[in-house]
Amino acid sequence: MAAITATIAAELKVAERQVAAAVELLDGGSTVPFIARYRKEVTGGLDDSQLRDLEERLAYLRDLEARRAAILDSIDGQGKLDPALKARILAADTKARLEDLYLPFKVKRRTKAQAAREAGLGPLAEALLAHPERAPEQAAAAFVDAGKGVADVEAALEGARTILIERFGEDPELVGSLRDTVWQRGRMTSTVKKGKEAAGEKFADYFDFSEPLTRLPSHRILALYRGEKEEILDLDITDAPGDVAEKGVPSWQELRIARAFRIGDHGRPGDRFLMETVRRTWRTKLKPALDTDLRGRLKQVAETGAVSVFAGNLRDLLLAAPAGARPTLGLDPGFRTGVKVAVVDATGKVAATDVIYPHEPRRDWNGALVALAKLCRAHKVELIAIGNGTASRETDKLAAELIAKQPELKLTKVMVSEAGASVYSASAYASAELPGLDVTLRGAVSIARRLQDPLAELVKIEPKAIGVGQYQHDLGEGQLSKALDAVVEDCVNGVGVDVNIASAPLLARVSGLSERVAANIVTTRDEKGPFRTRASLKKVAGLGPKAYELAAGFLRIRDGDDPLDASGVHPEAYPVVRRILAAAGQPIQAVIGNGPVLKSLDPKRFTDETFGLPTVTDILSELEKPGRDPRPAFKTATFQEGVEKISDLRPGMRLEGVVTNVAAFGAFVDIGVHQDGLVHISVLADRFVKDPREVVKPGDVVQVRVVEVDANRKRIALSMRSEEAGAPRPGRQEERSSSRPQQRPAPAPAPRGPAPDGAMAEALRRAAEGKDRGRR
Repeated sequence: MAAITATIAAELKVAERQVAAAVELLDGGSTVPFIARYRKEVTGGLDDSQLRDLEERLAYLRDLEARRAAILDSIDGQGKLDPALKARILAADTKARLEDLYLPFKVKRRTKAQAAREAGLGPLAEALLAHPERAPEQAAAAFVDAGKGVADVEAALEGARTILIERFGEDPELVGSLRDTVWQRGRMTSTVKKGKEAAGEKFADYFDFSEPLTRLPSHRILALYRGEKEEILDLDITDAPGDVAEKGVPSWQELRIARAFRIGDHGRPGDRFLMETVRRTWRTKLKPALDTDLRGRLKQVAETGAVSVFAGNLRDLLLAAPAGARPTLGLDPGFRTGVKVAVVDATGKVAATDVIYPHEPRRDWNGALVALAKLCRAHKVELIAIGNGTASRETDKLAAELIAKQPELKLTKVMVSEAGASVYSASAYASAELPGLDVTLRGAVSIARRLQDPLAELVKIEPKAIGVGQYQHDLGEGQLSKALDAVVEDCVNGVGVDVNIASAPLLARVSGLSERVAANIVTTRDEKGPFRTRASLKKVAGLGPKAYELAAGFLRIRDGDDPLDASGVHPEAYPVVRRILAAAGQPIQAVIGNGPVLKSLDPKRFTDETFGLPTVTDILSELEKPGRDPRPAFKTATFQEGVEKISDLRPGMRLEGVVTNVAAFGAFVDIGVHQDGLVHISVLADRFVKDPREVVKPGDVVQVRVVEVDANRKRIALSMRSEEAGAPRPGRQEERSSSRPQQRPAPAPAPRGPAPDGAMAEALRRAAEGKDRGRR
C-alpha cells in the first residue's frame, strides 16, 4: 500500500501523507464531495478534482497489484519463478508490462510450437538459432521421425520455425520496445471499401486518410472506428512514409527482432532460414498482436477524451443558471400531434395541462393564443419555456405574439433544450411522480421545470441520455457511467439540496444517501410534514450515523428551527459557530449575512484540534453568504426575427444563439433554424484555442457570424472571431495529415442508432449527417 500511495503522490505532486489520509477516508466509506468540503485538514486541502484522480488511480493500481500477485502465484506454481523474473515482475508499473512478462508462462491452447516441442524439435530450434553457419537441412535430417509426426526435413524445419516464432514473439523486452516505438512512429490509415463511396459519404474525409497515432484526436479515432464498424472504411496501422522499406528489404521492425536475437544476413547457410523466421514473426504474430494492442490504446485515448468532453458539458449543463421559483408555462412543440402545454407553480407542482393546435394541419392559431392567455392569467405565469425540438421556432413565434398582445402579463419566453425530455416522460419515475398525467404531457412538465432549476430536473434522467457528449453510443458503458455519475454527484453537492422540496432522484445524489434512503426521506416528509432540523433526519429509516455525517452538510432546511441548517456549515462544526457568535457578541440572526462583522474576526482564534484554519475560513465565508448558489445569474438569448429556417441564412449575418454542445473540435450553436451550426475550434476566438471549453460551455449565450451555409447537406459554419481578426488558420488548431487536401474542417461523422431527443443529443449527428432534428 505504501508503494501505491507514493506513486499517486508523485503523480498528483502532493505529499504522500495527503494521499494516505485520503485513501483511508475513501476506504472508510467517505465520499469525494464530503472529503473535499469537510475534511480539508485531514487531506491537506485536496480538492474534488484531485480526489477524483486519486480515486481513479487508486483503483487502477490496486487492480495492478492484484494482477501482479496472481501472475507471481501462477508462475511460481509452474516452478519457473526465478529471482530475476520475480524482480522484473515486481518492477512492472503498467498492466501491459505485466502481461508482456507473463505471456511466455500463460496457460494457452495447444499451439503448433507446443506440438513441435512434443515432437522433439526444441533442440533443433536452438541449434538453428545458435549455429547459422550450419545448413538447416543438414541439422534437421537427424530429427525426422514419422512416428512423432515429423515426416521429412521440411516438416522438421517448419516445426522448429514455429518454436522460434513463439519465442521471438513472446520476448517481453522486445514486445514492449516494439509497442512503444510503433506507437510513436506509426500512423493510422483508412481507405474506403470498394463500392461504398456513396453509402459512406459522411465518412468522405476518411476515404484516403493517414495521421500519426500520437496526434489523432479522440473524435477522429471514434469516427474512424465507426466507419469501420459500418463497413465503410478499412483501417490499418502503417509505417510513416520515411520508414517504409523497399521491396525485398527487411522492415525496421524485422531488423529490430533480428538484432534482439543476434540474427543477420551474413551469407551463412542458416541466415536465410532465420531471416524468414524473423519476417514471419513480425507479419504473422507480432504485428497482428501489436495492432490489436495499439487499437485498444487508441480506443482508450478516444474514450478518455470523449468522456472528458461529455463530463465537462454535463457539468456545465447541470450548473446552468436557474430561472428560480417562478410560475412557468412549458410548451412541448409539435405539428400534427399539437403543442403540449403544462403550467407548473413556483414549486414545480403541475397546476394545469392542455394541448393546442396552432400549426399544421389544424392551424388554430387564435384558439391557441386564447388558451395560453387564459392559463397564464389564471396561474400568474411569469415564464414560458419552449422546447427546442420540432416546430420550436413556430411555437416561439406564437409565444412572441402572446407576449405582444398581453403585455400586462409581463411574460418572458425562453427556448429550452428538451434533451432527454422524452426519456424522462417514459421513465418509471415520471409515472410515479405524475401518475395521472398522459405520457405526452410529461415532457412539457419537464421542460417547464428544467427552466426553473436545470439541476433538480435533469438528475431525474440517466446522465448519458441528456446527450451533451460526442459519440456517447460508442463509449464503454462502465467508464462513461462512472464519470458522469461523479459529475452529477459533485454538482448536486456543490449546489446543496433543499430537503423539504427535493425529489427522491435529487436526494439520491447527495453524499451518503442511497436511493432507498432518499425515498424514505420523501415518504417521511409526506407523512409527517417538513423537516424542522437537520437532526430530525436521523429518525429517517436507514439514515444511520455514517450516512448522516456524509449528507448533513449538503442538505438545506429553509425556515427551520436553526438558521445554520439552511447553510453549508456541517452540524459537527456548530460548536465553532457558537464560539464565533460569542466573540461577535451578537445572536445568529444578526451575524448571518453581516459581512463587516464577519470580516473583522480572525479565523485563527476559532481553530482547535479538530477544526483547522481551512474549515474555520469556510465557515466564516458560509455565514457571510449562507446557502449561496454557485450557479450563474439567469439570462436568455433572443433569436433574430425572420430567421427561422436554414434557407433564411446568409453569409455575413450576425446572430445571437445558445451553445448546445461542445466537442473537441468546436461548439454547436442553436441559432433558431432547427439546425445547430458549428463553430470550429479554429474560429472560436481571435486567439489560439487549445480546448473549446476554455471559451464556451453549453448554455452560453453567444454572438456568431454566419460563414457558410450548405442547405442541401444542412450544414452551417459559424464563427465567433471578429472580422478584423482575418481568415482562420485551421492548421494551427488541428494538425491534419492526409494524402488528399482538406478544403475545410468538417464535422466528425455522428453516432447512429437510438439517441435521446433534443438539440444537444442531435447536434453532432445532424451536423454531420445532414438530417433534420428527429421528430418525436
